[in-house]
Amino acid sequence: MLNHRPAARIRRSAALALAALVGALALSACESGGSDGHGGSEHHGKKADSAPVASPSVTATGSVVAPGKPGEPAKTLTPEQAVKALPDDSPNSADFSYAEMMIEHHAQALTMTALVPDRASSTQVKRLSERISAAQKPEIAAMESWLKRFAAQRPKDGGHGGGHGGHDTADGMPGMATDAQLAQLKAAKGAAFDELFLKLMITHHDGAVTMAAEALSDGRNTLIQEMANDVISQQSAEIGRMRKM
Repeated sequence: MLNHRPAARIRRSAALALAALVGALALSACESGGSDGHGGSEHHGKKADSAPVASPSVTATGSVVAPGKPGEPAKTLTPEQAVKALPDDSPNSADFSYAEMMIEHHAQALTMTALVPDRASSTQVKRLSERISAAQKPEIAAMESWLKRFAAQRPKDGGHGGGHGGHDTADGMPGMATDAQLAQLKAAKGAAFDELFLKLMITHHDGAVTMAAEALSDGRNTLIQEMANDVISQQSAEIGRMRKM
């Protein structure tokens, strides 16, 4: 699952670089007419030395040079072409479904961690629970904020359950504990609680990683992809720690 992270970061970096360069065209045009003869090559008495970087750049004529993929030549684009080359970042139904369903998914994790202080006997389990709560509470807030920000851009076919409804699990989401499992967890204490908590939370994290990977595959919005990548990275690491407990 972790192989999704570099690709999403590269795509976002390229988009941001192109956007910044297109925005800088007007500034570079103004500055080109106000050169003092030094061409900007010296600052405070030091020559500007820089190594070649494989990133978009603005030429003297105002064009944008965009590096090609590995083995492909660079392309020179006009400002208009550079704008069109930016990926479509508008949210789609998969983005909205991910945010809505992951809020609910995270909420159940917080329900489980709330049981830990009075029932767990393992210090490791207690510390793990604290980390999970500390990470997922702000993630819920971030997704709620995202939903409000992009509410007006919601596709007509966008809705709760889109893209994940095929999972044969509680509430249509992978990894969700059933009501019976939660009742069993509430009734347990000591080592029995620790064992069941880890079992359910590993499954819960596995489900979150699956949902995040689907968001990377089906979604389009950069912010959602960043949040999905964070879920994959953090919860995969926590799964590894839990399996060693």
